[in-house]
Amino acid sequence: MTIHYDSKTDLLYLRLESSEQEVTNKRVTDDIVLDLGADDKIIGIEIMEASKHVNLEKLMPITYSEAS
Repeated sequence: MTIHYDSKTDLLYLRLESSEQEVTNKRVTDDIVLDLGADDKIIGIEIMEASKHVNLEKLMPITYSEAS
């Protein structure tokens, strides 16, 4: 599993599968989107406004990605 957090956009992305594959996005709440792969298997989870939903300090170390 890989965890990426962008502090500028407060976006947290949890990548559960490392293999590249086509995904379908499924919004489950206003702030949470699932990336679904083959057989609707969860490949990734995107959490917007992450600091409101997750204790980010518990996820340390986090790989920070810089906004372009």
